[in-house]
Amino acid sequence: MSEKRGQMVRFMLNGAEVQADPNWNLLEAVRFYGIDIPTLCYNEGLTPFGSCRLCVVEIGNGDRTKLVTSCMHPVEEGLEVRTHSKRVIKTRKMILELLVARCPSSKTLQDMASRLELQEVRFKPLDDDCILCGLCVRMCEEQMVAKAIGFAGRGVDRYITTPFDMNSEECRKCGACMHICPACELRCQGPQAETVLCSGCLNTEPVCANTYDDAMCFMVPCLSCVKGPDDLK
Repeated sequence: MSEKRGQMVRFMLNGAEVQADPNWNLLEAVRFYGIDIPTLCYNEGLTPFGSCRLCVVEIGNGDRTKLVTSCMHPVEEGLEVRTHSKRVIKTRKMILELLVARCPSSKTLQDMASRLELQEVRFKPLDDDCILCGLCVRMCEEQMVAKAIGFAGRGVDRYITTPFDMNSEECRKCGACMHICPACELRCQGPQAETVLCSGCLNTEPVCANTYDDAMCFMVPCLSCVKGPDDLK
């Protein structure tokens, strides 16, 4: 695919008009302006995959809005993007709740749960050791040029393995797959934790979202959290 040529793309980001390189995706553009969007399957050195869906943002206006994965959606002229709407926050929490239930032993997921103010997991924990983010597969293929592992099966039976589930001659035991895996590092309480959620680093729920329909966490400092939403009216 040839690179796009031409002028910078103008679009609305959380109510402000911004510009972005036409070759960027929405995630790259949003992060360029210092707004944090959570990701698990995304890595700057690898091809975007869009499997974890945590990077969702809301695009459109009025009643004609939809959620898209920002790592897979290109910047477009005139696009209206909201990164912290109530709908986005609710969706990210639901996705993360499902991921934590699948792999509660992951420190990466537990840390993200605290950062996103996730306070409960309503699903039965599976105690799995993989969230199928595909980071290890892409790392092995794109950075290590080995293709020693890949996906097998479909749906709930999908898993990551070597060709024919046998020891791969292409594997150099480099450890890159383990280095990038978000499920490999154990949570602080160890493998026998009594609760599904750690919540050890949990802060507070963003009070501004219920008042403004958007969280103001991308603002520094966040005046809504400092003064409270009632004081800003």
